[in-house]
Amino acid sequence: MSKLPVYTKNQLALRNGQDKPEIWVAYQGLIYDVTESRLWKNGKHYEHWAGQDLTEELLDAPHTNAVFSRFKLIGTLA
Repeated sequence: MSKLPVYTKNQLALRNGQDKPEIWVAYQGLIYDVTESRLWKNGKHYEHWAGQDLTEELLDAPHTNAVFSRFKLIGTLA
C-alpha cells in the first residue's frame, strides 16, 4: 500500500464544498472524500460542515465510524 499524502488543517478547510469542488472531512486523523455523497451536498451534513476534523462532533452521531468505509480515504491530517 502506498503512503497517503498529508494535508494541513488549512488545506482540508479549502475542501468545504464552497472554495474547491472537493468535499472532504477528517476523522481520527484520516481524511475522506465525501464529494459524491448526497448527504454532504454543498458541504453540509445536518449541523456538520465539511473541510474540518469531525472526530469530536461524531461522538454524538447516530451512526458509528463504520460510515467512513463508504468513502475514499485520501490522506492523513497533519
